[in-house]
Amino acid sequence: MNKEIEKLQKEINKLPAGGVTKKKINNTYYFYHQWKDATGKRHYDLVTETEFADLKVLIEKRRELEKRLKAYQKEIQLKTPTSAGQDVLSLNLTSNAMLGARLSVMADQAKGYEKRDCYEILKNYVYSRESDKVCLIYGLRRTGKTTLIRQLLLDMKPEEFSQAVYIKATPSDTIASINTDLKLLWEKGFKYVFIDEVTLISDFIDSASLFSDVYAAGGMKIVLSGTDSLGFYFAANEELYDRAVMVHTTFIPFREHSRLLRTDSVDEYIRYGGTLKAGELGFENNDATSFDASFRDDESARRYIDTAICKNIQHSLAYYENGGHFRHLKKLYEADELTNAINRIIQDMNHEFTKEVILQEFVSRDLRSAAQMLRSAPDVNMQTNALDEMNISGVIVKLKSILSIREKEDLSEQVSQAAATEIREYLKALDLIDYIDIETASVDVGMDEKKVIFTQPGMRYCQAEALVYSLLRDREFKLLSEREKLLITHKILEDVRGIMLKDIVLIETRKALPKSKMVFKLQFDVGEFEMVVYDSKTDSCEIYEVKHSDKTDEKQLKHLLNQEHMKLTEKKYGKITGKYVLYNGASGIVLKDCEYKNVSEYLKSL
Repeated sequence: MNKEIEKLQKEINKLPAGGVTKKKINNTYYFYHQWKDATGKRHYDLVTETEFADLKVLIEKRRELEKRLKAYQKEIQLKTPTSAGQDVLSLNLTSNAMLGARLSVMADQAKGYEKRDCYEILKNYVYSRESDKVCLIYGLRRTGKTTLIRQLLLDMKPEEFSQAVYIKATPSDTIASINTDLKLLWEKGFKYVFIDEVTLISDFIDSASLFSDVYAAGGMKIVLSGTDSLGFYFAANEELYDRAVMVHTTFIPFREHSRLLRTDSVDEYIRYGGTLKAGELGFENNDATSFDASFRDDESARRYIDTAICKNIQHSLAYYENGGHFRHLKKLYEADELTNAINRIIQDMNHEFTKEVILQEFVSRDLRSAAQMLRSAPDVNMQTNALDEMNISGVIVKLKSILSIREKEDLSEQVSQAAATEIREYLKALDLIDYIDIETASVDVGMDEKKVIFTQPGMRYCQAEALVYSLLRDREFKLLSEREKLLITHKILEDVRGIMLKDIVLIETRKALPKSKMVFKLQFDVGEFEMVVYDSKTDSCEIYEVKHSDKTDEKQLKHLLNQEHMKLTEKKYGKITGKYVLYNGASGIVLKDCEYKNVSEYLKSL
């Protein structure tokens, strides 16, 4: 068998690796060959159509040989004693478990990867003396849960690794069968147990206390992970209440995104941020990024929402209290329309966000702002009088109509306000959405308003982008030249990125700062401070403007220098100790007592 493996490996090495793709760009087809070299670096070559066809045949042949090679290797691994002198078969484990040599192969897949910030929480749990607790690693798909486990296994000392086992749960597993395996592992001296996809076990949520009360209490370190993070949320608040160390992976802030993917571009974070799908790519390759990223277009975002979010919620509710916790969602679930309803709520929130941006530009400002900026753009190639020549009142009517129309599916069950509220609660529990307070400067008026922010910016941006491009299908817009349509669309998407940047700064600042500091937007009768950071310990505050620009301009300081606004702010939030503009240019510039800071540097410093 070893000779056959050697022969197969030689044949495989002669054949091209990777894959081939065909892309249509501006009505022209391009053909690419992409592969990884020995160091893990990914390469992309433009090839001819003939080369594409030849490569496709050779790559398919390589894949067939690789399948045969893996089958031989698996057979050898099953016959190879583990480092502890045991294997899965000799232990009579019923679950899909790995230990020893096979576990080492699995862990090796994470070699060379950067570690998530939350890795230290997992490491501290495994090596702490504390008992009675389990560790829950939960988050949406493609946020690095299994990689965290592999990295911990790689960092283990040999004697620790020999006491570790990894179990991949399946829907056919039950708490009873897992319990049987854990008893055997306990008797054989295994100390570290990692159970992946544990939420696939139908009775996990209602029986999760077994892991903490029996095995963790006896000294075992139990790490549970899975994609149905709502199931973990339920378990942590019921069966595992106060007996779980939580490792959240869904929220990936810019500073972490920048470190893991080695990019300082906030725009790339806005476009693709939220998952680590593009982690192996070089962001300088735009075609590769847009092809492989989780949120490359509206279709990929919808598919992610369906598989990672809708099924997550639906599966968890089905198994929590034997399906008895559906509340107002029960009728939607029974009509097989819950997935569609969740998708619609997410789309509606993103739709309202985009609608607000567009109407602010085109309605509130009566198109004059966009028209003026496009008319007098410094670059002559970016200038157009298109908006001056359009029927503005007609365009506004059309925009309102287009933006208000939603596809009306034939639903037998309508989404009630109560059901929509519950879905939002679950989205919050999944860490997909968060809220930022919007305060008023008046000391006499209380204002309880919150702004919804998606923690995965790529999802919001690509759905907003899809809506913006749908405007171009309107007859009024179709009459414009392609150049004019491109300029107008660019202007709207620039505004979308600008508002998203403000949201990112707000949510990441709030999450990073201690509870003694409040972070919020502050509104006045006219205008606002885009971010205020209030320090309750010193009774003082800092005020911020956030600009999606790399230029400094005194016009950007209008609100920061408004004397009336500053008086109202200091009356309510103490002395203003700093006035800042966060933007894409260089840090350290000071204009009229306002300091400019590079927004990428600011976010990475949090």
